[in-house]
Amino acid sequence: MKFALVTGGSRGIGRAVCQKLYQMGYEVLINYVSNEAAALETLDLIEGHGELLKFDVGNPDAVKAAIEGWQATHPEEYIEVLVNNAGIRKDNLLIWMEADDWRKVLDTNLNGWYSVTRAVLQPMLLHKFGRIINMASLSGLKGLPGQTNYSASKGGMIAAAKALAQEVARKKVTVNTVAPGFIKTDMVEGLDEAALKKDIPAGRFGEPAEVAAVVGFLASPEASYVNGEVISVNGGLYT
Repeated sequence: MKFALVTGGSRGIGRAVCQKLYQMGYEVLINYVSNEAAALETLDLIEGHGELLKFDVGNPDAVKAAIEGWQATHPEEYIEVLVNNAGIRKDNLLIWMEADDWRKVLDTNLNGWYSVTRAVLQPMLLHKFGRIINMASLSGLKGLPGQTNYSASKGGMIAAAKALAQEVARKKVTVNTVAPGFIKTDMVEGLDEAALKKDIPAGRFGEPAEVAAVVGFLASPEASYVNGEVISVNGGLYT
């Protein structure tokens, strides 16, 4: 059996990624923090081919306990695909941004990347195969006003992934990043879609399945020579 872990897999892009990996033959570990009902809906969509794994990526102890606990019950298996998708936003202009909002976004989006990636990395290296795919953002490439914390977290993820890709390539582990633009998920609720899509060459917001398709390619054997890259999925908004 092949196993993939998708953090923040209960809804939105994460749910679409879980469905894509299931279609590729993976048993999918669906990570969530609190919305168990949504996670169970995702598990139902992949016809029970996986399991729920509850932990907060921003809590290093919880990450370690959950992944070590799973590994202990699956001693002959390992997580060969990791999709670092979990993320939060707490937008504000920096002049009004509270320290707690800065810290929470960095703890979840960037420190969480460290905790989860480090927890699954050694088995990938031992088995000489792994795929680490990170969900960054347009904000991490060009920066967006009102998102200094989010841009910092996603830009840091991109840089860290590029460095890690060079560390593990000889062990046939690849590390790549997907940078979505405006995708129809909970993360864009409250944004003015009509105004924003005027600036998007494609003239629309993207669909979660379009992001998941890129993740599927990066997880596949066909992408074995793609490493340390950032692939934008943004309708031409930023290239």
